[in-house]
Amino acid sequence: MLKNPEDRRARRSRKLLKQSLLELMKEKSFSEISVRDIAEGADMNRGTFYLHYSGTVELLQSVEAELLEELESLIGAHIQETVADGTVRPVLEPLLDFAVAHRDTCAILFASSEASGFIQALQQLISRCGAALVEDWFHPQDRRQTDYYLSFLTWGAIGLLKEWFAQDMALPREELLAAAQRMADGSASRLFSKG
Repeated sequence: MLKNPEDRRARRSRKLLKQSLLELMKEKSFSEISVRDIAEGADMNRGTFYLHYSGTVELLQSVEAELLEELESLIGAHIQETVADGTVRPVLEPLLDFAVAHRDTCAILFASSEASGFIQALQQLISRCGAALVEDWFHPQDRRQTDYYLSFLTWGAIGLLKEWFAQDMALPREELLAAAQRMADGSASRLFSKG
């Protein structure tokens, strides 16, 4: 016997609404998308939409929050290995795989100016998770150095992904990971050098 078929239906409806929004965001600006557009794309009526979300902004925030939650969980699962390894590779590999698996969603959120909250939240997530690593590995004298470094890495990683996706992932995955590692190491060694 099913535990609660109503919950399963609600999850399915929310998933379809999110998919509809993302499909529409490929075609037009978020500000041009209406609840009616989303509901029609999900083959639902507007009343069903409003059972789950108060409007398009809340739906977009839900998409962003879900992605960020998955990313935070993924980082958490690999952070100790990263600390022990002394490189970002143990966390970078699964993050890259995650980005590839969610390529369309990431590309849409990176490209959408209305989704700038996502990029800012991603920046905060990386800062929260990465600050302890930077402190442990480099012992910076000034916390601002850590903030600058993590901000640089975040924007650099987003830029790398955007460019890699734009080039249809032509660069082999292993080469991209190696380049990202060299960039992270090179910028850290110069920023945190004692001399």
